[in-house]
Amino acid sequence: MTKGYKMPKGFLWGGAVAAHQVEGGWQEGGKGVSIADTMRAGENGVPRVEDAEVLPGKVYPNHWGVEFYSHYKEDIKLFAEMGFKAFRTSIAWTRIYPNGDEAVPNEAGLAFYDDLFAELHKYNIEPIVTLSHFEMPMHLVKAYGGFANRKVVDCFTKFAETCFRRYHDQVKYWMTFNEINNQTSWRDPHPLLQNSGLILKASDNWEEKMFQAAHLEFVASAQTVQIAHAIDPTLKVGDMIAFNPIYPLTARPEDVLYCQRAMDYRYYFGDVMATGEYPAWIKKYWARKGYDVGITAADEAILKAGAVDFVGFSYYNSAVVKYADDNPDLDFDEASNQEKNPYVPRSDWGWQIDPVGLRYSINWMTARWHKPMMIVENGFGAFDKVEKDGSVHDDYRIKYLADHLLQAEKAVAEDGADLIGYCPWSAIDVVSASTGEMKKRYGFIYVDADDQGHGTWKRSRKDSFNWYKQVIASDGADL
Repeated sequence: MTKGYKMPKGFLWGGAVAAHQVEGGWQEGGKGVSIADTMRAGENGVPRVEDAEVLPGKVYPNHWGVEFYSHYKEDIKLFAEMGFKAFRTSIAWTRIYPNGDEAVPNEAGLAFYDDLFAELHKYNIEPIVTLSHFEMPMHLVKAYGGFANRKVVDCFTKFAETCFRRYHDQVKYWMTFNEINNQTSWRDPHPLLQNSGLILKASDNWEEKMFQAAHLEFVASAQTVQIAHAIDPTLKVGDMIAFNPIYPLTARPEDVLYCQRAMDYRYYFGDVMATGEYPAWIKKYWARKGYDVGITAADEAILKAGAVDFVGFSYYNSAVVKYADDNPDLDFDEASNQEKNPYVPRSDWGWQIDPVGLRYSINWMTARWHKPMMIVENGFGAFDKVEKDGSVHDDYRIKYLADHLLQAEKAVAEDGADLIGYCPWSAIDVVSASTGEMKKRYGFIYVDADDQGHGTWKRSRKDSFNWYKQVIASDGADL
């Protein structure tokens, strides 16, 4: 094992999942239809198809996930065996409000999470809960247009308040919107639907619509922070940023300046949620583009009063950009301005593997946002081979996680970062959010199921299970 740095007392070692990727039971206990329930299976290079409703004869892998809904006690026992201090998951919005706009919540859904959180506390595992993790009720998309409509702000804050009142004694750490800034990946339509519930017409200006919806999510998040603190001042509410640092391709000044703008564009979400204010540059950007984002004075007061308590973030890879002479305004097109980094390897799915970028990211966020931080996703999607004896030798995953953890520990031990937890993706195999595949595996625990939902659902420990158990037992000293 590599020698690491021992993390501070009380550090939250754990793992992460999302409800729609693991729970299954998509119609159990009165659950309604979410966005995730209408997304078909895809694969590497083949995007997932988004249907307006569940159609007969189509494959929707989120309908079964890994059957966590009926296996959670078994799974939590395995998490406890690894030594988890924390478990990051989400509450499926449609289990609590099946359509999203009901007058009263669904008691069966509330009771499921009562039992789930009680089972975690039985093993002294702290729940870390995301309120909206790509699983908005589809009814809110169809009836109101998602976060294009302020009515959905009210629906979200009502859902959040219901959860805070019910679970404030069981859940201390909350996050509002998962990877909210992935909406800048505009050429892939999924993030706009998954994050904001937007289905755009051909005549719509995608970017203006994205900024408008993101603003209403910021308002909803800030109101949620205030609601949580009013119900229980000990609650901690964070944002959740998909953090992929962007580097300039060369030391050419134009490349460096363009890189700075790319970082500003992708992470202004964190600026608003951590500081309660929009940065000056983006207001100039909107004016140049002629955008009306719909910000009111009342909104600005809400944002200021509802800054988050901590920054939750995912880290998987990094990106590289270069300046183009025909782009003097430094407009960032995330889909077309990416370059390959010649200094880092890539995964089977084309993701750049950059452990040092994690340390860079932690320090960047520390200097920018001045908040405690929690890594709530970091992992390696790969093909796992099951040997004849049932074992899975995932040394590639161990290496990826060990290399990244060492850099995170250096950020704490050598740079002084206030990192309070590490919950890698994923605690157990999940259905991939981007592709709908099971064969793109992330977990410490193998689940016997294929892309079509066929299998025994039997759980088994990968080699990484025992490796991570030792990491936690040593508080990170043994990597």
